[in-house]
Amino acid sequence: MPPLVASLAVVLAGGALLWQATDGFASLTTESARRLAALTETPAVPAFPVETMTGERLLLPPRDRKATVVEFIYTNCPTICQVAGAEMARLRDRLAAGPFAGRARLVSLSFDPARDTQAQMAEYGHWHGADGKVWTVARPEANDLPALLGAYGVTVIPDRAGGFVHNAALHIISPDGRLTAILDMDDLDGAEKAIGRALR
Repeated sequence: MPPLVASLAVVLAGGALLWQATDGFASLTTESARRLAALTETPAVPAFPVETMTGERLLLPPRDRKATVVEFIYTNCPTICQVAGAEMARLRDRLAAGPFAGRARLVSLSFDPARDTQAQMAEYGHWHGADGKVWTVARPEANDLPALLGAYGVTVIPDRAGGFVHNAALHIISPDGRLTAILDMDDLDGAEKAIGRALR
């Protein structure tokens, strides 16, 4: 086989593999792939028991008539998680003033349950204005954490400063427990639309 033909065959084979691996070039990163999967596959999310900032136990996501918005945080994060808290407060206020008032709950879920005690979660919640009802801060059982992160497709990597690098996003869950959208945390218009779709 001439070298040019062989090279072309390799390029075409590689392109075909890339096409398949990226859903027709729709997603070129793992983050965009998980967001695309939420939109196209709406995978069911298993319910995990969590402890809230008020000491209550609940299943997340609950199977009721509300949509649930989940973000992943750790409370001693000095940067992105503080921004995430501010954005959740903005989303809470928008939902309270719109057609989805009382039809959605917000959960800031810690992936650092060993350090994020109930008192620590309550302090983070108080600082950002979480009331423990419409918006709460919660933590899973440590044994459930790997499966929970896997169910949402969240990656958490310890850094060298005692913190973590992780996905920062809003995860929209329908009342029947399906992950229907993953959005940037400041995409509040998109979050409202996704909540509306999840409630249909």
